[in-house]
Amino acid sequence: MFFGKMIALRTNEEIALLKENALLVSKTLAEVGKRIQPGITTLELDKLAETFIRDHGAEPAFLGYEGFPNSLCISVNDVVVHGIPSAYRLQEGDIVAIDCGTRYKGYYGDSAYTFAVGKISREAETLLSVTKDSLYKGIAQAIAGNRVGDISAAVQSHAEQFGYGVVREMVGHGIGRKMHEAPEVPNFGKRGRGKQLKEGMVICIEPMINEGTKKVYLDKDGWTLHTEDNKLSAHFELMVCIRKGHPEVLSTFEYIEKELRY
Repeated sequence: MFFGKMIALRTNEEIALLKENALLVSKTLAEVGKRIQPGITTLELDKLAETFIRDHGAEPAFLGYEGFPNSLCISVNDVVVHGIPSAYRLQEGDIVAIDCGTRYKGYYGDSAYTFAVGKISREAETLLSVTKDSLYKGIAQAIAGNRVGDISAAVQSHAEQFGYGVVREMVGHGIGRKMHEAPEVPNFGKRGRGKQLKEGMVICIEPMINEGTKKVYLDKDGWTLHTEDNKLSAHFELMVCIRKGHPEVLSTFEYIEKELRY
């Protein structure tokens, strides 16, 4: 992925367009989440998302991106990211990370959520909870005047308290007229290091946290990234606009979690 060097500061009009994308991605994930149950194939979920996105006047941003063949990245159990939808039928006890992107009115949206398939183990529940909490810890540091390393360190320190592995190879990123823009936002690092955060920057913060080792390997398909020890991995992602004093979170898990309560 090419991030470039220039970090864009967005106007309020641009931020509004990015938020439209962010909310559409959030609603798409909720729509997909409603259908997640044992027996459904990951390809069925992918087609559902593509239809929902197109019905709302947008394009699936991942479809064809650098050759990726589908509209969603669907990563089950030991897959960290970039799982390719297939005929695999979800099974009771699986965890499945859904990463979704849109392109609408010249701008992009990108968000991810890891779902439980039926009843999952207590260990899996803890992994999901800690990974999501690490995301929120990172977001709390996403304010003007801080540095990227403040976000990175907050994610890393929270996850590692539980003995989890923090993936190094994949990072968060800026987003705007391109899916991946500067700056890179790693999930590990030191406070006070890295690019300074300025008002109007829009970034995606996305912890990828492994139950065991931080080490990963790439599948022969050239996309699917697995944990080296075949233990579980979780992934959560939100779009955030840097503001003075507090972050403005553009995407949301509210639509998803409202559905999960029923």
